[in-house]
Amino acid sequence: MNKIDITSFIDAARRVVDNHYIGGGAYRRWLWQSPGGDRDLGVNEYGCADAANILYSIDEFSTPREERDARLSVLLSMQNKESGMFVEATHHTIHTTAHCCGAIELFDTRPLYPVRELEPYLSSRSELWSFLDGLDWRNPWPQSHRGAGVYAALVNSGEATADFRRNYFDWLYENADPVTGFWKKGEANLAEISGREDIRDRAPLFMYMAGGFHFLFNIESAHMPIPYPEAVIDSCLTIIGDKQGCRDSFLYRLGFLELDWLYCINRARRQAPTYRSDEVQAAIEKFAKIHTEYLLSVDYERDERMNDLHMLFGTVCAMAELQIALPGMIITERPLRQILDRRPFV
Repeated sequence: MNKIDITSFIDAARRVVDNHYIGGGAYRRWLWQSPGGDRDLGVNEYGCADAANILYSIDEFSTPREERDARLSVLLSMQNKESGMFVEATHHTIHTTAHCCGAIELFDTRPLYPVRELEPYLSSRSELWSFLDGLDWRNPWPQSHRGAGVYAALVNSGEATADFRRNYFDWLYENADPVTGFWKKGEANLAEISGREDIRDRAPLFMYMAGGFHFLFNIESAHMPIPYPEAVIDSCLTIIGDKQGCRDSFLYRLGFLELDWLYCINRARRQAPTYRSDEVQAAIEKFAKIHTEYLLSVDYERDERMNDLHMLFGTVCAMAELQIALPGMIITERPLRQILDRRPFV
């Protein structure tokens, strides 16, 4: 495989972050309004969190102390004092809270207030398990924002206890699906693996992969074993081979789905290094060729997702993982930093 230089994309990402700066440490998420007129073009939780995330990932987080303090102050001010949660219109509150707590952690500090709304899950195994069991596992991708976010929010806020971590991972290992490698056991759509048309009433496999990614990064952050790494590899190879069961836009837009796939297959092969190893390597190289060619062709000033800081962060995070997956092959001026190797949640 030939080396791929993505320096121009990373430089453009830095310019996009600069363009979203409002002043006083605050960032907007979007630069322009949607056709439906439903975007908040002012200071935004994901704008502020993802500006920090992107700058950390491209190794430009260090700035004058006054500027860093201003960015941190804006993030801290977004927390609800009573509930301890962070609220934003586009994501579930648990996702927003986990995401903002993760961004605050980059400043080597914690939120101002305890995440009180989630504290019942700290002390009660039954409450935590009931919460996780009660998620809508026929809609696994958005539900994983809650199921993974409850762990990440409490970890990134510094509140997670040893008992909470043990209870959480006990549930994950009890409920991992040995066929797909993802969650929840027995719920994933097996039609793409079995060829059976009679079970296509469930969400497609890629949605369980995208949901499973969120649980996998919690497992990785705790240095725990992936329950079924071979099954994860099987599922990821099924998804990329002719893009079965996946969106037509897979590999051809900015966002998180590409990160989800790459992280899952790369971290699974670390724990099962000899399993289908040639196929895994070929699939990752295929991913790299197609997705980076697309990224280097984007109109950086006009592309809708390039100028959404949250979607841009997902892609920057994917490029950081690609440098890890293909050592020496993905060229940037400075090595990218995989934020998930510092703390959980994106």
